[in-house]
This record gives sequence, structure tokens and C-alpha cells, in this order.
Amino acid sequence: MTFEKRNIAVLGGTGKEGGGLALRWAHAGHDVIIGSRDGGRAREAADRMNAALGRANVRGAANAEAAAQADIICLAVPYAAQAPTVQEVAGALKGKILIDVTVPLVPPKVSHVQLPGGRSAVEMVQRLLGPDVRVVSAFQNISAHHLANLDETVDCEVLVCADDDEAADLVTELARDIGLTAWKAGPLCNSVVAEGLTSVLIALNRHYKVPGSGIRITGIPVSASTGRE
Repeated sequence: MTFEKRNIAVLGGTGKEGGGLALRWAHAGHDVIIGSRDGGRAREAADRMNAALGRANVRGAANAEAAAQADIICLAVPYAAQAPTVQEVAGALKGKILIDVTVPLVPPKVSHVQLPGGRSAVEMVQRLLGPDVRVVSAFQNISAHHLANLDETVDCEVLVCADDDEAADLVTELARDIGLTAWKAGPLCNSVVAEGLTSVLIALNRHYKVPGSGIRITGIPVSASTGRE
């Protein structure tokens, strides 16, 4: 498949999950903007990432500026910051794709499934932003521990949920770009499963004393997802 360079802002890119995705996308050749509430912290993180990669395709900015400069925005902030961050950058999201990685984890019981009102936290974002923004749920079940090591093959697959089929296709491509197998798992409301699974995986990690358990879909040829024979 032909690689198409994208301009991606990762809001929360100074954190572990967002930083891991930013690193992987930059390593794959995409232009990446790390977003943070503190633009200075974002720029420092971008400088460290460029030094590690030996190239300069990462830059940092405050969240609103990062969202305005990108075509695709990835939201990778803690659950408590999800709605405030979306409200802060909403004006810069119209006509764009927002990939929401948020999981409704409520400390200290992060190994307990705690969905807001029993519904998807990502679906709430779509309702908040309206139809002018195509929200896609993805990457909730990928451990930051794995993403941070570029030499590691991540043995975990991605569930992609969206109400817009074209947006879902694009996000599966972005997953493939960083070496992940991604599956289109239905409409955005189905994100409730991926969000809840994260607490299950945390419980597994704790019980079996491993750093990053994951999921794998069986019974479907991998070529159906990757396009490879």
C-alpha cells in the first residue's frame, strides 16, 4: 500500500500514551505536532523526540495551536481532561477527524470498569462536537509500555469504532503505519467495549504481573485488515 504522509496533532503528547503514539507516527514518516496545556513542555518533548529519531518532523505547541495546525487530531489525555480539552480546541476541529484514545479510568479503582452512565466516553465527545467533526475511537487497548520501544513489535490489535466509514478507514491506515493490525469494529457506540476492556487489561496486568497485556482478534484473515495477501 502507498504511504501517505499526514499532519497529526497529538493532544496529550507529553504523556506516556500520547507520547508513544506521537513517536511511532513520527518514526513512520508523518509530521507530528505534540500538544499540551503548556506549550513549553510540548516543545521540550518534541525536541527530545526529534533527537531520539535523528530527524526533525516533530514540533510542539499549546493544544489549541496544535489542533489548528493539524489535519488529524489525536486526543490522548486522562479522562478528567477529556471534556475540558475538547471544549478548548473545538473551534479548530471543524471538518477534521478526531481520534479519541480516552478511557474512563477513575482512580484509584482503575481496574474496575466505570463507564459514564454506562455509555461510551468517546461517543459523548461526538455529541459534544456535533456532525462537523468525525470522531473515531481507537488505540485504547495498546499499552504505552510497548509503544515507547520502537524496536518492539506490538503484539496487540486495535479496535476502531466510528460512525463515518471513511474516517475509520483512515485510522486503520494510521494503525498499520505504526505496525499494528486494526479492525473496524462498528459504530462509535461500540467504543464502550474497547473502553471497558482497558480496565480488564489493567486487572490482568496486575494479577499476572505483566507490563502490557493486549487483545487479538481471531477467525478473520489478517489480510482482511491489512490489505496484504
